[in-house]
Parts: sequence; structure tokens; C-alpha cells
Amino acid sequence: MKILAIGRNYVAHIQELNNEIPDEPVIFLKPDTAILRNNEAFYLPSFSQDIHHEVELVLRVCKEGKNIAVEFAHKYFDAIGLGIDFTARDLQTKAKEKGLPWEIAKAFNGSAPISNHFIAVNEFADLKNINFHLEINGEIKQKGNTGLVLFDFNQIIHHLSKYFTLKTGDLIFTGTPAGVGAVKIGDRLKGFIEQKEMFDFEVK
Repeated sequence: MKILAIGRNYVAHIQELNNEIPDEPVIFLKPDTAILRNNEAFYLPSFSQDIHHEVELVLRVCKEGKNIAVEFAHKYFDAIGLGIDFTARDLQTKAKEKGLPWEIAKAFNGSAPISNHFIAVNEFADLKNINFHLEINGEIKQKGNTGLVLFDFNQIIHHLSKYFTLKTGDLIFTGTPAGVGAVKIGDRLKGFIEQKEMFDFEVK
């Protein structure tokens, strides 16, 4: 199982980080050691002083495929969950300034908490109008809607599958909306798709 992730997919988030708007999806990967399940606590790592939350919808791949055409991409994921792409922003900024890869800022242990529950695709009336949000200590910090993405789910599947064979059980993080920010010890993060709570865990 692998985790594929898309960066810079919501314009407002791109603008808040002063990044360029991409003409194709920005791809990075996380290892399976990044996953946290069962609302396990996230422990702040000692190597960063600026860990940011990035809430994202997560696709669950349901069959193997490569070089998937856009019109068939919907057949390759069967459920949608919610996750956090924790980012060591200080390490990422330092790497970007030097033109270096920034996996250590994105792929470290525990950097990908995900919901245990995934919602079947057929339970959504419109995949291009899904609301989701993140609360920290009871306050909404991020709100997103899939109608605001640069690249929709099918375009993401198509693009990823040009480079990577997708396999059953793979997870795809689809990008974060605006409102990212630092977390601290004692914060409680709750994530929702529409009004359904998907995760609830603490930062330690």
C-alpha cells in the first residue's frame, strides 16, 4: 500500500503560501509509516518547530490500473475518507529555498492520520460538491468544497496513473483548502465530511 498526495490543488491555499498555480497536479508520496489510525495521538516531532495541519479528502483505490483515461478514472476508487497531511513547514521552506526535495517535511512518521471510516462513493450525490472541514479545539480552521479544486478526482487518478501503477488499497490525498496553520501540544483535531465526524485525535 502506498500513499500518493496532491499539492497545490486549491487556489486560496496556493495564494496563502505564495506558490505558483500549477498547470498539472503536484505529486508527492508518503510511506505507510506515516499513517495514524484509530484516532491515535499525533506526537510533535523534535526536528521541527512549525508543524502545520492540512485537512484533505482521501480516495481509496479499489482496483489496479495504470495509464487510466479520465473517462474511466471513476472506476478506480470506491470510497472517500478524510486525513491530515501534517507538514513540517520550517523544513519544507528550507528545502525549497535550496531547490531540494522536501520529503522529510511531508513523509515523516505519523504525518498522515486518516479516518477509519470511508464513505462509499455512491453515497455522495455529487462528487464535485462535497463539503469538508477541520475543527481545532472546537473552532473551524479549514473549510473545503470539491467544487473549488484545480484538478478533480478523475483528473488526479488519470495523472497519477501515468507514473505509478495504482493498486487496491492505495490512498490518494487530494489537496488541502486554505487555512493551514501550526498545531501545538494539547490541540484536539476533529475532521468532518459534510456533518459526519471522521476523526478526533489529540496532539501530544
